[in-house]
Amino acid sequence: MAKKVTSKKAASAASKVLRDKRTGKASKTAAGSALSQREKKRK
Repeated sequence: MAKKVTSKKAASAASKVLRDKRTGKASKTAAGSALSQREKKRK
């Protein structure tokens, strides 16, 4: 099964949605889901 990873550009957009006080709950849920699929940074 292929692992789904959110692109850097999509992750940035999702981050903006989560920080914006005007966005609704559904938008924040979708943004959180997208960020949770982002690959972890390696040290």
